[in-house]
Amino acid sequence: MSWNVFVTRRIPEPGLELLRNECQIEVNPHDRVLTREELLGFVKGRSGLLTLLTDKIDSAVMDATGSQLKVISNYAVGYDNIDLKEAKSRGIVVTNTPGVLTETTADLTWALIMAIARRIVEGDAFTRAGKYKAWDPLLLLGGDIFGKTLGFIGFGRIGQAVARRAKGFNMKLLVYHPKKSGVVPDFDARYVSLSDLLKESDFVSIHAPLTQETRHLIGGKELRSMKSTAYLTNTARGPIVDEAALAKALKDKWIAGAALDVYEEEPKIHPGLLDLSNVILAPHIGSASLETRTKMALIAAENLLAVLKGKEPLHRVN
Repeated sequence: MSWNVFVTRRIPEPGLELLRNECQIEVNPHDRVLTREELLGFVKGRSGLLTLLTDKIDSAVMDATGSQLKVISNYAVGYDNIDLKEAKSRGIVVTNTPGVLTETTADLTWALIMAIARRIVEGDAFTRAGKYKAWDPLLLLGGDIFGKTLGFIGFGRIGQAVARRAKGFNMKLLVYHPKKSGVVPDFDARYVSLSDLLKESDFVSIHAPLTQETRHLIGGKELRSMKSTAYLTNTARGPIVDEAALAKALKDKWIAGAALDVYEEEPKIHPGLLDLSNVILAPHIGSASLETRTKMALIAAENLLAVLKGKEPLHRVN
């Protein structure tokens, strides 16, 4: 086997087994993200890299790998960790794993919506601390979900999957897209401006990609325009939300609560969020079901092998 592949973090075994059957592979031996220096050392001489969002793959990494590098297979839907322009200039194919995690991430989005609105995490901590003494008419009052308005910032596969689930809650659906207006095809929803969405929504759910236009799309001005009873969830990309502004909004009760699965500088979290009870902080587990993470591993491996064999991968990014 002439192909030599490096996997930057251990993934579910079926994906690794698929690679072992076709290539020489080495997997990050540490149960953590590699340091920059370690990554530059491990990639040398590889034909293919199987990477994660936590790996910054830029020209320096490509230089360190060598001209024989043919493919970078990202174990994720997103790929803003990879310099696509640089990869294209070198003839390196970049792939990702879309689709497979759509329903799982939509499930997690709904788990966050329900948990923050009904203060489930607070209630669990309250009960474990021995504070629950008797039923109380005013204990941990949250917000209803049924019949409320749900606004979407980004309406791709995952956003649409969340919207389909919202039908069971008889929710009014609003969608922000900078270039669209009118009725959303195939959904009982309408396109609105970002300003109108924020003002009208009881729940705002972020599902947009990270671009120059969406970075800090939600900042202090936007948070102030939301209802004081509204909730914000983000299962897309952390930098879309200005975390410092969000911390202030939650502390000063501009909005009722927020639930996050992604952060501006993962794994770092703005310290202003850590002591607040009206925010749920999940460790980027949107796709974290056994079934989905295994499918992602298989797709990432299949993408990588296809390129090495001179075939078109399932999911090419560049």
